[in-house]
Amino acid sequence: MKVFYTMLLLIGASTAVQAQKVKPSIQDKFFAANYSQVKGHIGEKLDQSYENRILVQDIEHLVAPFRNRNESRMWQSEFWGKYVTSAVLAYKYRPEPAMMNILKQAVAGLIATQTPDGYIGNYSPEHHLEQWDIWGRKYSMLGLLDYHELTRDQASLAAAAKVADHLMKEIADQDGLIVNKGNYRGMAASSVLEPMVKLYRLTGKDKYLDFAKEIVRQWETPEGPNLISKAGKDVSSRFPRPASWYSLEQGQKAYEMMSCYEGLLELYRITGAPEYKAAVEQTWQNIKDTEINVAGSGASEEMWFGGQKRQTLPVAHFQETCVTATWIKLNQQLLRLTGDAKYADEIEKSYYNALLGALNHDASEWAKYTPLNGRRLPGSGQCGMNLNCCDASGPRGQFTLPLTTVMGTSDGMAVNFYVAGAYSLTTPKGKKVVLKQQTEYPVSGEIKLSMDLAKAEDMTLQLRIPEWSEISEVYVNDEPVSGLKAGSSLKIKRNWSSKDVVRVKLDMRGRIEWHDANGRFAAIYRGPVVLSRDTRFAGPDLITANRPVVDKAGYFELRPVTNSGADLWMHYKGSFVPESYMEVAANPIEIDLVDYASAGNSTQNPTFAVWLRQLFSNRD
Repeated sequence: MKVFYTMLLLIGASTAVQAQKVKPSIQDKFFAANYSQVKGHIGEKLDQSYENRILVQDIEHLVAPFRNRNESRMWQSEFWGKYVTSAVLAYKYRPEPAMMNILKQAVAGLIATQTPDGYIGNYSPEHHLEQWDIWGRKYSMLGLLDYHELTRDQASLAAAAKVADHLMKEIADQDGLIVNKGNYRGMAASSVLEPMVKLYRLTGKDKYLDFAKEIVRQWETPEGPNLISKAGKDVSSRFPRPASWYSLEQGQKAYEMMSCYEGLLELYRITGAPEYKAAVEQTWQNIKDTEINVAGSGASEEMWFGGQKRQTLPVAHFQETCVTATWIKLNQQLLRLTGDAKYADEIEKSYYNALLGALNHDASEWAKYTPLNGRRLPGSGQCGMNLNCCDASGPRGQFTLPLTTVMGTSDGMAVNFYVAGAYSLTTPKGKKVVLKQQTEYPVSGEIKLSMDLAKAEDMTLQLRIPEWSEISEVYVNDEPVSGLKAGSSLKIKRNWSSKDVVRVKLDMRGRIEWHDANGRFAAIYRGPVVLSRDTRFAGPDLITANRPVVDKAGYFELRPVTNSGADLWMHYKGSFVPESYMEVAANPIEIDLVDYASAGNSTQNPTFAVWLRQLFSNRD
């Protein structure tokens, strides 16, 4: 049965390509796998989220606000679109009838609420274009368009076009401006750029491209967010601190800013305007350098705040899951576009730590915020509903991974992430190839790759060598491959066949990241995973200073602990020198460490700490 539905998915994917009315000016370097079957821990979490979160969602609860249309300031209307875009990704991963039935119900229910003039939303007529109204329309359009691209359903495309037409008319009738609507210097409203470009690509109608270009033009007006002209400026200080934190004047809103840049990349693909791509790349670099923390996310109270240097502090409302998911999505946009391994490095760091760390034990709920030191606490419902924005956003980040773990290229395929499973692609000569990964990565640093290929073919296989892996090895049929460089892709061009076996060994030694901006702290990595202390295990108090014992090269020995319990993914012991005031240094003690996603993530609700206090010495 699964094979049959996979065949349907492949037919749908082929039709989706044929349905494009406008061919992009810029072609992506990487393109998604046809389908995948993920195993191991990541596969288990995908299945849990599929079954315990997405399949059980009450669709009527999501559609009801669109029937009421009595809102003036809330954002209930985003939940439907976030859910449907997540469910489409989940269906692409596991194309099963139950998920398709839910999608059909969700789309039909939403379209039934559309007014004769084209409006789909939850705001009363006198409050149209205010607060989160356009933001909600954006998510409705994204959900409808994703469903259309999956199924070729013309009703959903027509409904999305009517939403866009009505929105453009309302804005033109009022004052012609979008950047003065809603909050955050128009970033929430003008992130509608993304579905507008998609509509142009799907319909070929110039009015959508014209409106998209007008949005970008308005960004650079005095009222706008200056997303291009200020791309070289810190994202946390592009505008003066506003009098009201959540307001039109606030220009540091993390999630909405990245959503606008996602739309700008879509516009770049159509127009080829180099300043669009440059603005996104500059901003990406600034976010990475000044905001992203050891767990791969950032933002405090939903705003950029120079968080990288402040991450050892107790930060209010740290790393919103919506920010985590959107950071992953922005990186995947850039990875598709450029093929640069640095974007995959960032996705991996964020996915294994901040994203999985926001999931509860059975993936039925997502945390709204997750600290680096403290406790994992549940979020609350928003807008009078029993879910919040992060419950809806989390799966959007999670289900991007299966079809981008192994991706196709013009001359072969690229392994971006080492995840156990099977990944089906099309070779440069149009033949089917299934790349298989056998690994327990990132518990283990050893990966075995093989291919199912009917006939041998000349191809290039790209393997990402993570930036943290100082000592890496790659073998093809037991012959070592040279030219490996951390933080880049190793390209192996040869005549590949089903007899070939590739083995990869990555450097899984424990690494210390020191932080001195607000005192002296240490965080411990193993591979892409940041580790944490957890009060489920005996040991010195979290507030005490215990120095990790490192070897001459600065690496930290981690000794695996087995049979720790079902609620732990990884568990290690390491040696630390405890704080002492004796004349002779204290003997080392063993302290337990677990992966960040498992830390504090149990029904016992223990306290945890990623950043470990260290003694300050003025001699250092």
